[in-house]
Amino acid sequence: MWRKYKRWVLAIPVLTTAIILFSYTNPGERYFEIAKNLDIFATMFKEVNAYYVDEVNPNTFMRAGIDAMLSSLDPYTNYIPEDDIEDYRFMTTNQYGGIGAVIGRYNNVNRVIMPYEGFPAYEGGLRIGDELIQVDGFDVVDKNTSEISKLLKGQANTEVTIQIKRYGVKEPIALTLTREKITIDNVPYYGFVSEGVGYIKLSDFTTSAGKEVSKALTKLKEDGATKIILDLRENPGGLLSEAVNVTNIFIPRGKEIVSTKGKVSDWNKTYSGLNNPVDTEIPLVVMTDQRSASASEIVSGTIQDYDRGVLVGKKTFGKGLVQATRPLSYNSQLKVTTARYYIPSGRCIQAINYKERNEDGSVKRIPDSLKVEFKTQNGRVVYDVGGIDPDIPVEPGMLAPITISLMSKGLIFNYATHYYYSHESIGPAADFKLTDEEFAEFITWLEDKDYDYTTRVEKTLDDLIKLSKEEKFNGMVEETIAELKKEIHHNKEKDLQKFQDEIKSALEEDIVSRYYLSKGLIEASFDDDAQLQDAIQVLNDPERYNQLLAKTDND
Repeated sequence: MWRKYKRWVLAIPVLTTAIILFSYTNPGERYFEIAKNLDIFATMFKEVNAYYVDEVNPNTFMRAGIDAMLSSLDPYTNYIPEDDIEDYRFMTTNQYGGIGAVIGRYNNVNRVIMPYEGFPAYEGGLRIGDELIQVDGFDVVDKNTSEISKLLKGQANTEVTIQIKRYGVKEPIALTLTREKITIDNVPYYGFVSEGVGYIKLSDFTTSAGKEVSKALTKLKEDGATKIILDLRENPGGLLSEAVNVTNIFIPRGKEIVSTKGKVSDWNKTYSGLNNPVDTEIPLVVMTDQRSASASEIVSGTIQDYDRGVLVGKKTFGKGLVQATRPLSYNSQLKVTTARYYIPSGRCIQAINYKERNEDGSVKRIPDSLKVEFKTQNGRVVYDVGGIDPDIPVEPGMLAPITISLMSKGLIFNYATHYYYSHESIGPAADFKLTDEEFAEFITWLEDKDYDYTTRVEKTLDDLIKLSKEEKFNGMVEETIAELKKEIHHNKEKDLQKFQDEIKSALEEDIVSRYYLSKGLIEASFDDDAQLQDAIQVLNDPERYNQLLAKTDND
């Protein structure tokens, strides 16, 4: 057993010694503390390995220690072992070897959620709703989606055999697919949402994001677009360089876009537009929400700072940190936060102070009282920390509990599959609507399905009853609450009618996705998208648009 771990145990003191020697060439107590703690760490590992009652797996043991150590910093500083390099490469390039499909789990069943058009999954016959049973002979019924994903991925030009169950087909179906190099577009959709109003959905900032947005904008202008909406909602960010490239499409060459400042002053840098922009004048709306983060906030914040366009939606996430990857031994890497970024007005929008924590260990949010006022190019007041505030705040409507229940239990999804195999085709994605008769068929289909739920009011009353018992109120209080609960107790049949419009919308979007995949899903959502409608409205009202940007006749 000792021989098995000998190389590991001996390697750590050698590494420690090297760092100690290096440390002592740099005077100071800090370096002594680093050397001392590395020595303690190495000897602790040796003692645990030698005397712990059970065998210690050095990989698992060390990984737990590394992860715990880095978790004390921030969520973005991570250790990436060699086995996970491919996953990290996909995050930065949107490329991987596989079949091109999104897998999800509904009610303990693994299903195909979305195959990408033009890739092996769709071309080879996989469809939304197919249940995954086996991958290359391995039973995956009880596997989680990440385990299945690893089985499906592999080198391009290699084969993978998948066994599925399909709606309406009794016997399992076996499909043999040839993996390819899969590249997921940063711009999954662009088109027109109104007369003259072009729309670009940007979902990521991986390699070539700038080129894709530039291509989309150019094509939309050729087709007659005189106004543009850039949708950054639910975009988690990505490469800093691509944030610069996307911004530069709308901002003149040479203009500062973002600067970074960190501990290593030599790494501090100011990024300006290096390319000729596509259009610096076309009226622009950028749509954001609470999941628009990092690179999305650089783009939206810089557009706001230069008064180049109007921001519509919700306050962004508030991630003002920059990460870089550093090579480690054995082909592993460290993704480490190296700097904060600052947009042209001078503000950093980081929302959380990871260095300071509450008593329970949770991180502290930066209070509004510490916000500092900045000015845009036209003199509008904006603030740092906590994300980018939209110029037109729009709160999306809350879904009713019955709609949430139908979606979370997979009943909307399953009925869309049922509809697909019952209807050979439908009309254009943007125009598809369920008739009242078809909605009635859905209600009939639900009759033997479980979709019970608790409304927020019912839950509050349950909590009141529990509290009244704990506080030992008299029985009359409990009786009153119970009567009130009985009075407002939801009726599923009535709720199906009351919230028919939003349930219909959810059904229509899921059904459209079966026929037109992800592009159809986006198009089907336009009519019920309150933020999008507000964006179109402000673009079609030049006077309001200019007022929001504090523009004058000389601008």
